[in-house]
Amino acid sequence: MSQNQELEHLRHSLAHLLAAAVIKLYPGTKRTIGPAIDNGFYYDFEFAEPITEKDLPKIEKEMKKLLKTWSTFERREVSADQARELFKDNPYKLELINEFSKDGQTLTIYKSSEYFEDLCRGGHAENMSKVDPESFKLAKLAGAYWRGDEKNKMLTRIYGYAFATKEDLQNYLKMLEEAEKRDHKVLGPKLELFMFHPTAPGMPYWLPKGVILYNQLIDFWRKEHQKRGYQEIVSPLLNKKELYITSGHYEHYWPDMFVANMGENEEYGIKAMNCPNAMVVFGSKLRSYKDLPYRLSDTDMLHRYEGSGSLNGLLRVREFRQDDAHIFVTEEMIEAEYERVFEITKLFYGIFNLEYHYRLGTRPEKFLGDVETWNRAEQSLKKILEKSGRDYSVEEGDGAFYGPKVDILMKDALGREWQMGTIQLDFQQPRRFNLEYVAEDGSRKTPVAIHRVIYGSLERFIGLLIEHYAGAFPLWLSPVQIAILPISDNQIGYAKKVRDGLSAANENLRIEIDERPESIGKKIREASMQKIPYQIIVGEKEVEANKVAIRTRDGSDLGQISTQEFSEKINLEIKEKK
Repeated sequence: MSQNQELEHLRHSLAHLLAAAVIKLYPGTKRTIGPAIDNGFYYDFEFAEPITEKDLPKIEKEMKKLLKTWSTFERREVSADQARELFKDNPYKLELINEFSKDGQTLTIYKSSEYFEDLCRGGHAENMSKVDPESFKLAKLAGAYWRGDEKNKMLTRIYGYAFATKEDLQNYLKMLEEAEKRDHKVLGPKLELFMFHPTAPGMPYWLPKGVILYNQLIDFWRKEHQKRGYQEIVSPLLNKKELYITSGHYEHYWPDMFVANMGENEEYGIKAMNCPNAMVVFGSKLRSYKDLPYRLSDTDMLHRYEGSGSLNGLLRVREFRQDDAHIFVTEEMIEAEYERVFEITKLFYGIFNLEYHYRLGTRPEKFLGDVETWNRAEQSLKKILEKSGRDYSVEEGDGAFYGPKVDILMKDALGREWQMGTIQLDFQQPRRFNLEYVAEDGSRKTPVAIHRVIYGSLERFIGLLIEHYAGAFPLWLSPVQIAILPISDNQIGYAKKVRDGLSAANENLRIEIDERPESIGKKIREASMQKIPYQIIVGEKEVEANKVAIRTRDGSDLGQISTQEFSEKINLEIKEKK
């Protein structure tokens, strides 16, 4: 058994231990399910009386007490009737029993002490007596609908952290502490980048400084893609459902879209993806093989209906933009075009010092097209990934409904992994839209489409950049790059002269002068809290010397230098995007 499997089994076993402790302390509680998750485990309960997070230490103490009496898990198979008798007072377990027995699955019960047993498929620690009681910790409470359905009863979910050793747990808790300091939901509003309002759940308001940051990322994206032959388009945000019937999204995606019912019995979908519109653009005229690869890019606004319980700051929103592109190629061009996309990925993630690797998603259970085409597409992507030399994993069944995909998984400054961009290979939609190009021999052929985003959702990418940099963005990206802080009103004129001199050398510099009648100490503190990269202090000494005193946001003092010298320094830093 691998270490990952051992850890997963440990976490699942601790979910059982949690359920046992809860039943012991709160006898009227109905337990439901309790799986292992990435950082530990959880279990969902229906409590007779509500509990609070103040109760978690008591439950954790009981878990550690019970742990001393646990050793191995005893497995036994039972009939559906036997299982129903065991859990006759628990409607949640009865629902699962009825569902499993209909499918003909073997029902198994696992006993882990004299009095506690649970309906379970298995996967447990071999010996609970070897588990370090300091390697797990209860974390928090949350509300959770039974089976994730908002129509069902709201349950109480108890989360716990669990790791192989006490040291691993302590390291994880330290990472959480650091992550809390970097939380984009706190830093974003504090830095005046974005805000949310209850009248538009999951749809951020971008504030002036946030718009600067947003536009800097898009400008960088636009320039780099123009260099590589991409042509930018803008397409309708509201489309008749017939467009999505043609693309296949109506069958596979319609419940996740915002829908508008118009007059004359017309039904429209608010755009949740760009690919159907890109197909329309390609099909607007007959193309030649000489036009391929035909690269279309866009950053249109998209909307997807995410459940209210899943919304999470900028990381999970209902309104967002993607750095999208759809590339139409021949089959022979696929490998070379993927290599070009990989080159862009390396540039975009490297500039932010983000580690990343790839994950191949293969044919899902519900898919468009024929198996032979899917197999050919998957083999192409495996060959391309192996040739790239970069690590990749395979997630069976995780492809898009129209084709296999390569996801970009990045790591942030805290070592957390996030799924960001994706590069999808699509043989199906071009066929459904009857797209054609004139081949070199004069025949008509159907192109292959590559769907790709590199940032992914701009909202998610910015949220993660805020946390990655703890709000201290590189100079080229910072909404305010320089704060000029006059010590008194007597230096405001000189401060403006300095600003004008810097702007003359680079008209795009973002400079603020703090003219408030506050102490210089307060001005410095507030500029540092706003994570402004450079602070120019001007007092009588600087005016007399015709120089500026430079301070960085981390408190480093660069001393007095001329405006020209400082200008050359920062303009080089911006140009090189350090």
